[in-house]
Amino acid sequence: MPEKFSVALGRVGGAVREFTVAQRTLALIGLAGIALVVVALFVWTNRPTYAPLLTGLSAKDASAVVDVLESEGVAYELADGGGSVLVGRDDVYRMRLATAAAGLPADSSQGGYSLLDDMGMSSSEFQQTTTYKRALEGELAATIGALDGVRAASVRLALPEKSVFVSETPDATASVFVTLDRGTTLSSDQVQAVTHLVSASIEGMRSTDVAVVDSSGTVLSAVGASPGAADGGTDKRVSAYEGRVAAAVQTMLDRIVGHGRAVVSVTADLDLDNRTTTSEKFETPEERLPLTEKTSHEEFTGSGNGGAGVLGPDNIAVPGGSGNGDGTYLNESSTVTNAVDKITEITEQTPGTVRRQSVSVAVDSATGNALDMVDLQQLVATAAGIDTARGDVVTVQRMAFDTSAADAAAEALAAEAAAAEAGAREELIRNAGIAGVALLALIVLAFALRRRRTPVEPERLALDLGEIGVRTLSSDPTALALDVVDEAQRTLVAARPVDRAQIEADAKRAEVMTAADEDPSDMADRIRALMDSGARS
Repeated sequence: MPEKFSVALGRVGGAVREFTVAQRTLALIGLAGIALVVVALFVWTNRPTYAPLLTGLSAKDASAVVDVLESEGVAYELADGGGSVLVGRDDVYRMRLATAAAGLPADSSQGGYSLLDDMGMSSSEFQQTTTYKRALEGELAATIGALDGVRAASVRLALPEKSVFVSETPDATASVFVTLDRGTTLSSDQVQAVTHLVSASIEGMRSTDVAVVDSSGTVLSAVGASPGAADGGTDKRVSAYEGRVAAAVQTMLDRIVGHGRAVVSVTADLDLDNRTTTSEKFETPEERLPLTEKTSHEEFTGSGNGGAGVLGPDNIAVPGGSGNGDGTYLNESSTVTNAVDKITEITEQTPGTVRRQSVSVAVDSATGNALDMVDLQQLVATAAGIDTARGDVVTVQRMAFDTSAADAAAEALAAEAAAAEAGAREELIRNAGIAGVALLALIVLAFALRRRRTPVEPERLALDLGEIGVRTLSSDPTALALDVVDEAQRTLVAARPVDRAQIEADAKRAEVMTAADEDPSDMADRIRALMDSGARS
């Protein structure tokens, strides 16, 4: 082992041996925490990153894919209730090839136009019709299943048989069952997209002939109803109109009487039917040349009287000719074909026309005493678009409002605010106490560590008894010196040194007393010799 490493290890060992029990406990806890963090980091860094291998699997396909992964010894995880299989990112492409080689997922190739590939030459007309319908259902289900939020879809078609013996063929209908992802719902636009997609794929089918139902049993679109009507589309349009009118009136009243001092209620009767009106009108343009004009002129001149006229049906003379005694005949006719304008008007009435609406307004009597109710009613009628010709009604009344609920809510809010303030105060005091205790502990710990790092170096205190140093105080001078040092150290540790001279004097006194107690006769001889020496000097 290198010398530097040995020295460093020895220093560390010496420092550890100087630790107290509390310091050793804290050190062990810290080492254990560091070890746990290192292990967690090691496990986390070596954990494989999983990526989706296949999603939207049926239970049968998921089981087969898991068997393939287990046979290959590849770690995997299941998600989405077993419908998705995840493997390590490094194994995704390799295992996709392996599962494809095993013919997985098998259900993806079943259905759709692939059913037509297995039809034989001897298939009956019924088999061909049924297989074709199943193929259409499979293709539509696969297309709908690709929508966002749709996990799986199933389509059932009701296609009527064409026959020459039936005068009227019923309309084709379809039903769509969708399984949605957790926490998702289909919007009205998505429902319309599904209905139009299915209806456009089947000859003679309309969007109103498609029913859409989700996995929770909610009818998103019903047969015979416009898309969105099954989920309350009619009510939504009426509610939207009523809410829009009420919001406009409420905004105006809030500025006049104050917030919460007026209540508005709107009831509307909307015409939600689609109407198409076609009208034709013929007009003769003015100052326009005729398309065709034909003029006929006949004139005969002869002697004798002319006939009474040209014989017509039943040998009756037809007037129209003119004759005289000179035998003159004259006949003129004119035919003119004028241009005629034909105007065809097609008017489509969109749903949402207001048949009739009623608006009721209640104003708090505590704040509405100074208001002119006639003017206020006129303002409300104008803001709501009241039309008396169609029978609209508007009513504005001054009434006393019940404020008990508002007062109780205000008291509850005040109590909650006071409780929150008290809780915040207690939390602040508790945090301050914890911080103070922690700060005090840190100060004590820092002071203890400082005293431990800067210990008082004990000094060997010599006993100066004059000239008696030539004689030993005891038979073992080394032991006596060590005893004196230990006694001095104990004295220094017990009390903080204030005066070094005083401490040395106390140590010498304690040493003399100890020597006198151990051997009084020897101490007496020493003192006598010291006195004799002083007398001689």
